[in-house]
Amino acid sequence: MNIYTYIVLSFVGLVYLVQTISELLNVKNITTNIPKEFEDYFDKAKYEKSQKYLKTNTTFSLVSSSITLIIKIVFIVLGGFNYVNDFAVSFGFGNIVTGLIFANTLLLVSEIIKIPFSLYSVFVIEEKFDFNRMSLKTFISDWIKSQIITLSIFSIMFSLILWFFTNVPNLAWFYAFITAIIFQLFLTFIAPIAIMPLFNKYTPLENGQLKTSIEDYAKKENFKMKGLFKMDNSKRSNKSNAFFTGFGKYRRIVLFDTLIQKHTVEELTSILAHEMGHFKLGHIIKHMIFSFVSTGLMLYILSVFVNEAWLYKAFLLNSQPIYAGMVFFAFLYSPISLILSVISSYFSRKHEFEADAYAVTTYKHPADMTNALKKLSVDNLSNLYPHKFKVFLEYSHPPILERIKAINNISQKL
Repeated sequence: MNIYTYIVLSFVGLVYLVQTISELLNVKNITTNIPKEFEDYFDKAKYEKSQKYLKTNTTFSLVSSSITLIIKIVFIVLGGFNYVNDFAVSFGFGNIVTGLIFANTLLLVSEIIKIPFSLYSVFVIEEKFDFNRMSLKTFISDWIKSQIITLSIFSIMFSLILWFFTNVPNLAWFYAFITAIIFQLFLTFIAPIAIMPLFNKYTPLENGQLKTSIEDYAKKENFKMKGLFKMDNSKRSNKSNAFFTGFGKYRRIVLFDTLIQKHTVEELTSILAHEMGHFKLGHIIKHMIFSFVSTGLMLYILSVFVNEAWLYKAFLLNSQPIYAGMVFFAFLYSPISLILSVISSYFSRKHEFEADAYAVTTYKHPADMTNALKKLSVDNLSNLYPHKFKVFLEYSHPPILERIKAINNISQKL
């Protein structure tokens, strides 16, 4: 090994260390006290179950991340990238195809390594806590479809970026940036139509009180949408959620069937008023702009380092193919990615408070809003007392008790 290898390994280790500290502090922050806001929702047994769920998932996360770290280090130290590159080159194709073989081999092997962890998570942990509804057949089918979609999308983007960096190196990052934006916008439109239905069944929400309530609220707020849909999440999990997809008049509201089963009409309308708030307040656009800027920054930094000889030496590769440099760069970029993730999460939490305020002030059902949040927390066995460092590092939503407090403060002014 050389000094550059040690630097790379230190970057990988730093991210692992920060995330591990976050997990340990979070599980240490557990308390047996049921907050007064949840006294009518959590009984002692259910609350203990939620804490056990947190501990179990934390232990599993630490074990899986540690094993993954060891595999990465061993692979790098033993010159694993040389073996993969020799395999890719052996086919005798040009630079683009060889690069695709190299990158896709690494990606596919990485996904295969994750299979035992995913199986344990779904069929042991989620099964133990009464969440799993997925059969092994569905798991295998989902995995195969996910890999086909992921490898296809990745291959298109990787080959385009590789072509730019090979043929127009001076402006490669800019052309790649524009391509990435176009591709991301395209996927945003095409995913609800062509990709998501491959995994779940989406059926129009039947006529009734719920549909009328949501449509009346959307009309009052001048919120245009393609339709209301119900998703058969119950065939995979007992957890609940709702989300929006698409843009403009093509926006769709999707509710998990498990969510509809457990909430009142007013609670469900409050949840969707919150989601509409994200659109009305421009949060979706702001998030996309941040994502575009992050992508541009990443590609520009990539253009600075991709031709540096030390980058290839760091991973003990005997040659300097650009496609390998693009893969290696991901390791170096991980600390920057972590920082950008923290920034993104901060604004996401801020936007959640704003969307809650929008829902409460426009729909004017604060009690139903807090009831919905409480039910979701209980049904999903959420952690009511996350550590502040865990929240700072990873949480895209504020802790539930903070959201309830903010909603109550707003409701007092209505």
